[in-house]
Amino acid sequence: MRKRLTGILAGIGLSLACTTSVFAQELTIFWAEWDPANYLQELANEYEKETGVKVTVETTPWSDFQTKAFTEFNAKGSAYDLIVGDSQWLGAASEAGHYVDLTDFVKENKVLETMAPATVKFYAEYPGNSGKYWSIPAEGDAVGWSYRKDWFEDPKEKEAFKAKYGYELDAPKTWKELRDISEFFHRPDEKRYGVAIYTDNSYDAMAMGFENALFSYGGDLGNPETYQVEGYINSDKAVAALDAYKELYKFTPPGWAKTFFVEDNQAITEGLAAMSMNYFAFFPALLNESTNPHAKNTGFFANPAGPGGDQYAALGGQGISIVSYSENKEEAFKFLKWFIKDETQKRWAELGGYTCNKAVLESEAFQKATPYNKAFYDTMFKVKDFWAVPEYAELLTQLNQRVYPAIVGGEGTSKETLDALAKDWTETFKKYGRLK
Repeated sequence: MRKRLTGILAGIGLSLACTTSVFAQELTIFWAEWDPANYLQELANEYEKETGVKVTVETTPWSDFQTKAFTEFNAKGSAYDLIVGDSQWLGAASEAGHYVDLTDFVKENKVLETMAPATVKFYAEYPGNSGKYWSIPAEGDAVGWSYRKDWFEDPKEKEAFKAKYGYELDAPKTWKELRDISEFFHRPDEKRYGVAIYTDNSYDAMAMGFENALFSYGGDLGNPETYQVEGYINSDKAVAALDAYKELYKFTPPGWAKTFFVEDNQAITEGLAAMSMNYFAFFPALLNESTNPHAKNTGFFANPAGPGGDQYAALGGQGISIVSYSENKEEAFKFLKWFIKDETQKRWAELGGYTCNKAVLESEAFQKATPYNKAFYDTMFKVKDFWAVPEYAELLTQLNQRVYPAIVGGEGTSKETLDALAKDWTETFKKYGRLK
């Protein structure tokens, strides 16, 4: 049909290029199946009202999101015009040519000025510090904490805590305070426990949990430009961070050796733990009285600072990219230009999306909109991420194989664990020609 139309148009002196607008009245965005995708569809419906261009947000369960996306990419299929992909995909998708280079778009539209810098660095830039961009920050997310305000505010608990630790009981500002409070509320005989953390080693839960300690203790994964990991992932600061995470594990509820976002929310909804680690994306359920009987007594705080004053959090969330094989790239660029506007980002936040827009994040209206928005604002300017290279899955598996038995099984010292991981990663980077 398209060939016939081309011939007809040629016969009347028109080129196929002139038909772009005809074929670009619809856009398809691919994302995982969760509430933010529903919010994006609501936003896209407003774009359709403004422009007449229909935008469909197609979703699939998280369990097969990556497989389905890369199957389509590898087939060079045009089913998707844009995709809200994980930050770890940047290396694989850009090096294989699946994403459109957005470097000029980012610079021309001042994305570096309007979005929180850390989100541009980790959602959009690859290789690290290269000044090459492949995505626009879309769904900001990171690890934060929820806690039982009523436990913390109980006068008897406050008195007992100060008597034991010498300072006031409050939402922790440091990892030392986090550890002390976890110990204080850990009362197995009362079926009350100190803290809930990530421990699952199936994918990235363990890595994301450990990174909260690693980055805030002043440690790092390695050098993003040279891929040197010796002296980084096994530095003294990294070792102290792993010790700290192992210490928290002592104060978790029983059977806490395979836990992620579902269980960590349950730690609060079921009244098990004083504090719980989780992505901000899962905090709305904790304010819903139908899903959390303790909703009125649930508070939130940003990941605490380490002993040297460093304060970072593990990055979640995704950036939005244009798929190279899309037949509607021009319209996709128009959508992105609309999406990054301050007023659009404000609306995105109002619908429930986690904006990365600096002006919106810094606004009083945003910070007061929910009990966790202030903590989210504090966090999104100080996030760090895992490796985004194509071989990130191998690196993640190696981390899980080393760190998991150390944390939940108490195997070896933290120094031995991270020395072994450094050797694993060094060999992996050599294998892929990154480490010379």
